[in-house]
This record gives sequence, structure tokens and C-alpha cells, in this order.
Amino acid sequence: MHMDPLLPAFVAAAFGVLLIGAIARRLRQPYVVAYLAAGILLGPDGAGVFTDVPALTRFGEVGVILLLFFVGMEVDVPHLARGWRVSVVGPMFQVVASVAFVFAIGLVLDWSLERMVLLGFATSLSSTALVVSMLRQWNEIGTVAGRDAVGILLAQDLALVPMLLVIGLLGGDGASGSQITHQIVGGLLLLWVVVYLARGGRVRFPFRAVLRADHELQVFAAFLLCAAFSWASAWLGLSTALGAFVAGMVIGAARSTDWVHRSLEPFRVLFVAVFFVSIGTLMDLGFLAEHWRLITLLVVTALFTKTLLNATVLRLLGRGWPASLYVGALLSQVGEFSFVIAAVGRQSGIVNDFGYQLVVGTIAGTLLLTPAWIVVFRARRGEEVEVETA
Repeated sequence: MHMDPLLPAFVAAAFGVLLIGAIARRLRQPYVVAYLAAGILLGPDGAGVFTDVPALTRFGEVGVILLLFFVGMEVDVPHLARGWRVSVVGPMFQVVASVAFVFAIGLVLDWSLERMVLLGFATSLSSTALVVSMLRQWNEIGTVAGRDAVGILLAQDLALVPMLLVIGLLGGDGASGSQITHQIVGGLLLLWVVVYLARGGRVRFPFRAVLRADHELQVFAAFLLCAAFSWASAWLGLSTALGAFVAGMVIGAARSTDWVHRSLEPFRVLFVAVFFVSIGTLMDLGFLAEHWRLITLLVVTALFTKTLLNATVLRLLGRGWPASLYVGALLSQVGEFSFVIAAVGRQSGIVNDFGYQLVVGTIAGTLLLTPAWIVVFRARRGEEVEVETA
């Protein structure tokens, strides 16, 4: 009898993730670390279970969309709006400081302006998927530190659009007038929705009684709303994850989070796992073995500098040092959207394959080490943070 060749791969992947996940739980590490490790071990340079990395990456993108959808449901929009200074000033300072830091290094190494800007943008972004997963695991999204981190992460996601425009212009692939118009209109529309919800606006869905009584219809209705907002956001030239986040806020305002959580939670777990496994499969183990000293230096530098940059900004905005350092550690990694920037840079010739693999190695290294790095600062938050988050 014919057997689909994908079936053994799925069985091996499920077994690998289950085994590594059990070890991670035993060591009290977040499952994100297990997913990354599984991707490295099962990828093309490991056991070779996964060879179609682009397909796996596309499935993983669904995980990011669902994760941001759930975050949107859990965020208290009025509270987030009241902390707008952190969400605006923090990311702006971080981007400028990251570009300036890379610019200083580039002057010494004689890099081009395009490469310095691209690498500065890439290192300024943090991982929404990783940070939100850990905050959810620790039940800290609603705390002051959690709201600060989520606000900065969402502003970074929104900043990805102008970053790609700048990189396109530097690489000689500028956006058309219609694309820019779409992005401006899309940004204004999403901003209007957020402002409406922040001012206490309520949302009422049709057929509420029918949906609450039928589980199958709940699954499709919840997924439709998430996918529709993501598609509209992408059509307008913005991030699909950003659209999913706004959709989650709409669900939260409609007070329909209970049945949406029950309907989509298993899909969120599965696809977020696929996303991090896909990142692990991108690792070139031969490249890592050859350049491990350089990658280690870049990973350590990123963790230290991003922690200090974010902590300094939050301290200047009135947060205490324990809370500032904790949020700085939460945002210390190089994020998943940096893959997008690096890929665009390679396609436009701004960075070569060597530079791209350096970025990939740095991103994966920071994602693997960040959980342990965060735990150090989380344990040292002190009484001040406990009072703030109460």
C-alpha cells in the first residue's frame, strides 16, 4: 500500500519535539528552546528529516499570526495606550542607537552605507514570538513589564514597513507610489481601530448566540476573523502579524475571548512550534563550526547592548532599574523579522551569503540563549517590580 513520504517525517518530527520538549521541561527551560533545538537536529544539516525548509517556514508564519492574535485578545488596550511613551520613544531610540552602533563598526571594517543601515535595522528588532510565548507561560502579559515589552515589540513590528522601504531604496528597488499609498492608508486604518478601542469603543458580532452554542462554527469564525485582518493588513502593505494583533484586540473588545481561546488554542501551539522549528532548520552547522568564535561574539554583544539600551530608555521614562533591566533582557534577542530584512538584503545584493549566515547564526544564538538570560534578570526584579505589577 502506498505511503505518503511526508508521514515518516511527521512522525520523526513529533517524536523529536516531544523528546526534546520533555528534556527542556525537566531543565525548566521554555518550550521555545526545545523547538529551536529540534529544528537544528532534524534539519538539512542534522538528521535530514526536514529538507523543504521554505514550506516549513510558510507554515511557521501562520504560528506567528495566531500568536499575535492571542496577544491582542489579552492586551488591555486602554492601559497600552496610556503607556504610549514607552511604545514610541523606546523603539525609536533603539533603532537609532542600533544603527549608530553598527555604523561605528562599519566605519572600522569599511562597510558600505547600505550594509550598515541594513544590519542596524536587523539588530534593532526583537522576537515578538519568543517574548510573548514566555510572558504567556509566566502569566505576565498583563503586568507593567509585560505591557512595556509588548508595546515596544508591536511598535517594532510596525516599523518593519518603513525599514523595508528604506532598504529597497538603498538597494535600488524602490517602492511604487501605489505601494506607499496603500501602506499609508493601511497604517491609518489600523491606527483608527486601535484609537477607537483605546477610547473604550465596544464591538458586537452578529450571530453571537449561534456561535456560542456551536463549537465547529466557532473554529471557523475565529480563524476567519484572524485571517481576514491578516490578509487585509498584508494587502495594504503592512505586516500580517500586525493585522492579526488588531483582530485579537477587536475580539477582546467584543468580550468573545472565551470561545475563541478554546477554538484556536491547539492550532496556536502547533503552528508556533512549527515556526521555531523552521528557524532551527535554517542553521548551517558547517558554517557555525567554522565561524563559532565570531558568532559567539556577535550573540554576546547583542544580548548585552540591547539589554542596556532598552533598560536605559525605560529608566529615563520613569521605570525603576530592576524593572528596566528585566524588560531590557526580554528584548535582548535579535528577532524573527530580522530574517526578513536579511533575506531582502541578500536578494538586493547588500549582503552576501556570508553576511546572511552571520545574521541567521546571530538570531538563532540569541533566541537560544535569551530564556536563560531573562531568567537571571527575572530573579533579580526585586520588590519594586512586584509592587508595580500588582
